[in-house]
Amino acid sequence: MYYHAQGLLGEFEEIVLLVVAACPEEAYGVNIWEDVQQQTGRSITMSAVHATLYRLEEKGYLASTMGGATAERGGRRKRFFVLTALGVQALNDIQEMRNRLWQAIPPGKFQLIGG
Repeated sequence: MYYHAQGLLGEFEEIVLLVVAACPEEAYGVNIWEDVQQQTGRSITMSAVHATLYRLEEKGYLASTMGGATAERGGRRKRFFVLTALGVQALNDIQEMRNRLWQAIPPGKFQLIGG
């Protein structure tokens, strides 16, 4: 977990934020859900992704807008998500912290014992 001014940011929340940031097109529920599963190699429910997206929006890390209704979706509209400045800052802070930790590992620390 990562603590930011807006509160704790869990591993799954971090992954969802990273997927939204990395999305080459507009990020919405289905493509975020597919990318999270592809990147993690885990089976994730759509409801878990939606709950996380809304929680991240409540915390101020994401913002969303509604797209237009489309016939292919039976007239339903898509909700598109983007990172806010706070979301970008949180991801930058997390990356810096992880880089510091990786750089602090002494050389040879990962050598296999007895190998």
